[in-house]
Amino acid sequence: MIDVIVAGGGPTGLMLAAELRLHGVDVLVLEKETEPTGRSRARGLHARSVEVMDQRGLADRFLPLGEKFAVGGFFAGIGTAWPTRLDTTHSYVLAIPQAVTERLLTERATELGAEIRRGCELVALDQDEHGVTAGLADGTQLRSRYLVGCDGGRSTVRRLIGIDFPGEPSRTETLLGDMEVGVPPETLGAVIAEVRKTQLRFGAIPEGDGVYRFIVPAAGVTEDRTTAPTLEEFKGRLRAVAGTDFGVHSPRWLSRFGDATRLAERYRVGRVLLAGDAAHIHPPTGGQGLNLGVQDAFNLGWKLAAEVDGWAPEGLLDSYHAERHPVAADVLDNTRAQMELLSPEPGARSVRRLLSELMEFEAVNQYVIEKITAIGVRYDFGQGHALLGRRMRDVELRRGRLYELMHGGRGLLLDRTGRLSVAGWADRVDHVVDGSDQLDVSAVLLRPDGHVAWVGDDQQDLLDRLPRWFGAATG
Repeated sequence: MIDVIVAGGGPTGLMLAAELRLHGVDVLVLEKETEPTGRSRARGLHARSVEVMDQRGLADRFLPLGEKFAVGGFFAGIGTAWPTRLDTTHSYVLAIPQAVTERLLTERATELGAEIRRGCELVALDQDEHGVTAGLADGTQLRSRYLVGCDGGRSTVRRLIGIDFPGEPSRTETLLGDMEVGVPPETLGAVIAEVRKTQLRFGAIPEGDGVYRFIVPAAGVTEDRTTAPTLEEFKGRLRAVAGTDFGVHSPRWLSRFGDATRLAERYRVGRVLLAGDAAHIHPPTGGQGLNLGVQDAFNLGWKLAAEVDGWAPEGLLDSYHAERHPVAADVLDNTRAQMELLSPEPGARSVRRLLSELMEFEAVNQYVIEKITAIGVRYDFGQGHALLGRRMRDVELRRGRLYELMHGGRGLLLDRTGRLSVAGWADRVDHVVDGSDQLDVSAVLLRPDGHVAWVGDDQQDLLDRLPRWFGAATG
């Protein structure tokens, strides 16, 4: 029996597979596409996702292949300056195509021993108290202890286990395409600047080698957005919105997306769970979708591994829904707000002007960007220190960096006193006696995902907290 089947080999599924393998869990990824598409709907990693990669020793793979941007405009295109005091050492957005992210995560997962089967489409599943039976399109049946649906917004897994997906259908639709142009860059830039005075859902981003990514409002909402627009449809929309089609030709990729906003009522039914777009869909404003999914996987991976390994305390796996569902709800809210602010209607433009003025205040700007980048996420661990529930930023220690100590995906007690102990949990929690001028507390207990589970200097208080996240002591 396989420990965990992951349905879907996109960034979320690959990240989850890598996290599970880090703990020795047997993982099989099922991906219905026979080959990587090479398409990159998402274009970057936000600060929290870069932190995630850094915590697993992957930053050196990603950073050379991306470009750092610390510029405003990530909330509804409002062009305020990048905040100066974000609580992270990665205070930027890393522009990196989704195809590159998927390739790097595929390499990571396979290096750790995950099996990835392409051309395998899940079409049925059944579960009992001992495991899950997955049926494939070719008639094959597979048996696993758990199954996680990372199979996108039209999730087969979500449908098969009967989880409701309430929300709002698309009201607007946008065409997206990578293609060459037949006009000079100066002409293209001048027209775009003029059109964007009234239509903020329009633009063109240079991709290199004379290719541009065009974004233009569609004429209406289609019933089936899996059908790509034709080049003639795209050119017609460019002429309608910009007065010219810029002589576009040789399309590399054409697509369409809507602004539907939906959130799964539950992230778990028995031994089947959801992550990424299978659990939530929203407009791409702010570039949050891929990041939200990767961070779902980072939260779920160690918890599911603990369940498989048999040391998970009661309720640990259910804390995945309790923690990530509200985060997704908040992302849905801010993308709804952004879509309203992008409207050309007079009322929306008035609200946009007011918010633009408010975001000139550093505190407002920082608050909004912390939402977009997930730096501001704090899980509810109850009353306590201000750090409790927050993810810990990377800090310099005498022996190096904090994140360098977290590559193995274990819990970590960072102890400046040298008087504390994790005896009984040493198989799950590392104890590091070290100090930092950037940390003004005696000790912190970090979960494998870097969120602060305890702050203090009292050994008994620590012993009371350890079982909540790391199960019963051994030995």
